[in-house]
Amino acid sequence: MIVVVLTACPVGLRGDLTRWLLEIAPDVFVGHVSARVREKLWGRIEGQMRTGKAIMVYSARNEQHLAFRVHNAEWIPKDCEGLELMVRPARSNAETVDSTGMRDTSQKNEGDGHQTSEHASMPHGWSNASKYRKAKSMMRRRRAGGQ
Repeated sequence: MIVVVLTACPVGLRGDLTRWLLEIAPDVFVGHVSARVREKLWGRIEGQMRTGKAIMVYSARNEQHLAFRVHNAEWIPKDCEGLELMVRPARSNAETVDSTGMRDTSQKNEGDGHQTSEHASMPHGWSNASKYRKAKSMMRRRRAGGQ
């Protein structure tokens, strides 16, 4: 099975892809084709896309059961310990990010000179729910230890 997502693509390319795949939303195509047809379709996509972006996700025989192909996209696939992940480009705004990948929300305490950070011990990539759960359990421990 493959999924192709296009951005700013030529009309001719959309028509070409609808011969092999179903267009389930504007510029989103899905289908089940052989590896040979998939490679030929990707060649056509790369050949006809000039300024637009294309991402293809397809079934593969690996641990994730899928693989990515990217053309002119900001997010790029990266192998991370055997898993292929999509990497977001670095932020361009003035927001600072600490070494763990978290936003730097540290504030200097006047009295002790130490910095405190609300998510300092949380590694990059944790969901917001897990961060809140961790913060909640830390607050319970502080309350229990302070009494």
